[in-house]
Amino acid sequence: MDSSLRTDEGASYSKALGNRQVQMIAIGGAIGVGLFLGAGGKLHQVGPSLIFSYAICGIAAYFVMRALGELVLHEPSSGSFVTYARKFIGPWAGFAAGWMYWVNWAMTGIAEITAVAIYVHKWLPDLPQWITALIALGVLLAVNLLSVKVFGELEFWFSVVKVLAIVVFLITGAGLVLTGADIGGTPAGAHNLTGHSGLFPAGIGVALMTLQAVIFAYSAIEVVGIAAGETKDARKVLPKAINGVVWRIGVFYVGSVLLLAMLLPWPFYSGDESPFVTVFSRLGVPGVGDVMNAVVLTAALSSVNSGLYSTGRILRSLAEKGEAPSFVSRMSRRQVPYGGILFTSVAYVLGVVLNYLVPKEAFDIAIAIASLGVISTWATLIFCQLRLRQAALRGELERPSYRMPWAPYSGWATLGFLALVVVLMGFSDGAEKIAFWSIPVLAVVLAVGWRSVGKRRERTPAG
Repeated sequence: MDSSLRTDEGASYSKALGNRQVQMIAIGGAIGVGLFLGAGGKLHQVGPSLIFSYAICGIAAYFVMRALGELVLHEPSSGSFVTYARKFIGPWAGFAAGWMYWVNWAMTGIAEITAVAIYVHKWLPDLPQWITALIALGVLLAVNLLSVKVFGELEFWFSVVKVLAIVVFLITGAGLVLTGADIGGTPAGAHNLTGHSGLFPAGIGVALMTLQAVIFAYSAIEVVGIAAGETKDARKVLPKAINGVVWRIGVFYVGSVLLLAMLLPWPFYSGDESPFVTVFSRLGVPGVGDVMNAVVLTAALSSVNSGLYSTGRILRSLAEKGEAPSFVSRMSRRQVPYGGILFTSVAYVLGVVLNYLVPKEAFDIAIAIASLGVISTWATLIFCQLRLRQAALRGELERPSYRMPWAPYSGWATLGFLALVVVLMGFSDGAEKIAFWSIPVLAVVLAVGWRSVGKRRERTPAG
């Protein structure tokens, strides 16, 4: 059987996700709390220069998605980049990629849970944050444990809400800018881009430091690749889903940040609430701020939902090779990898505890460490595509018709950009520096972990 038709890790999964659900999972993965909450704090920090950060990172995300598309069309698999890392780099790379992805989602879950607590605080200021987070986690855990169809349906509607909200914001925001509308005593317009110390009010150096946070904002775009193993007619559905993510990156992310910067002077934003809530609340329309707060709350819940889904599949892929505890490979009668989902939920509970101990710092620390997982995942996908291309040139396999544009130059340029983002983290004075110095710690833990599974690795053939 042609290797491009194999779906090893996805073989025992239910093919329950249809075109409608996969399309919306792909779109929803590209709209998360990094934009809905994180953009406010970064706008306050660096002003309109954040637009350039989103544009540059968007280009990198475009190439990552195209690389993912080529790999998925070569071999659809719920093991996703873990499968590809094993095949095109080596067993150790699959191990490292899988666990770094888990670190990403463990930390992302903490950030999202923090966001849930911040949003609910607007309505229930006396309710402790940890209670809100625990209730949300309990509901989403139950959804993921029921069946992939229930997950897909919930994520579909989560994504519908997010996409509609962004579209409404883009249309409304454009109208407000074009008419120079008064927003809480401040006129909207392009003048807000340069009228408060210019496009780079904090300097180019500080603006570059936001790249890590923006990379985090783009995280979860790869979930569509993990869904490949549970998708009907993956080779037909996934290219459309991936292409949809690519152009929506430009419209939703760059367009939204551009409008935010024109609607209000950047000092009006803060990290204490969503910038979208800030804008709509200042419009003075009764209840509109609350509606937007409900929308961004949905975005946070959606991300936790996706995290439980994707890590459950990745951990099972690792466990099948003896590279994770055997418990995480367990499947329910409904073909749900409940072991991996429960394993990740434990980390999310620890996030609830972290919110209780250091609620102010929890979000920034979590997204900084999570971004390392995002960068490692993106780098893995790019490098695997480079290896796939080399293997095709040697005549060892046939490349799919859906390919990475301008390869291999686009791949090497993207890898260089990702390396630059990591280096810049070391020069930061905030949570990014904590994440940077966690790199050697993570490297040691991964090396020790890989060594500890050596005997099982020898008994298990490479995938």
